[in-house]
Amino acid sequence: MVFTDLRLPVVGAPMFLVSGPDLVVAQGQAGILGTFPALNARSTEAFGDWCDEIAGRLPPGAPWGVNLIAAPTNTRLEADLAVCVDRKVPVVITSLRAPRDISEAVRGYGGIHLHDVTTVQHAEKALDQGASGLVLVAAGAGGHAGRLSPFAFAAEVRRFFAGPLLLGGGIGTGAGVLAAQAAGVDAAYVGTRFIPATESLAPERHRAMILEAGADDIVNTPLFSGVAANYLRASVVEAGLDPKTLPAGARLDPDTPRPEGLRAWIDILSAGQGVASSAKVETAAEIVDTLETEYRAALTRIMPEGAA
Repeated sequence: MVFTDLRLPVVGAPMFLVSGPDLVVAQGQAGILGTFPALNARSTEAFGDWCDEIAGRLPPGAPWGVNLIAAPTNTRLEADLAVCVDRKVPVVITSLRAPRDISEAVRGYGGIHLHDVTTVQHAEKALDQGASGLVLVAAGAGGHAGRLSPFAFAAEVRRFFAGPLLLGGGIGTGAGVLAAQAAGVDAAYVGTRFIPATESLAPERHRAMILEAGADDIVNTPLFSGVAANYLRASVVEAGLDPKTLPAGARLDPDTPRPEGLRAWIDILSAGQGVASSAKVETAAEIVDTLETEYRAALTRIMPEGAA
């Protein structure tokens, strides 16, 4: 299993407008598994070029992955999937719908197909559609997050699924990675911690807000994308809105006023509740070094002397 070969059981989550080839390669060289959304590349041709670049810069056989948005609005889905099949991308993570044709295509060339889910019901459906494994996106994750506690979510899914399982939701420290393992998953899904990495595509505005934020600075609202998501309070305030008085309904609700001209992920910036783990701009390798130090310190704390 690919996750057992990692330096740390960590998968760098694919972040829209943040994850690109440099970050994925840096994460892979540091000993974890990096991923990026296909739509971060401006075209399917560019996506193929990114895949070639990543595969060429990482050691042969090193794992990495891409995220495909499986929705009718993604007109590139079929073409981007064809790129994944042609390049034999090691790990493909799908979001929204869990189509059997994608699972069959990825597993057909020996790849791993994971589907991200926010509820137990969605987890069952994804497995019914043939997914190799699951990404449990729990409460506290950046972007579109679920409402379930990470520990409750992992425990319930493990009752009926023994395969590959990742867990995300406010994990920004090595101790959090160890806690995810203790909860029964194979690896932690870590995104926000890498937004300030020097190799990320995040603009300086996003990095600066991350470094100033804590868990209380994360606002959960469906207003900007139609689905409940976690955003940085500072970006909401910067847009001239009061986080305390945001309309309760989603923007897709015709009775809910929609902020004109404000774009989720661009004007209103995302982060997870583990945001306080980032204190400075540093390389992905330095971040992984810190995660490993914290991981081993946490293991030593909980294990009998000498057992760790």
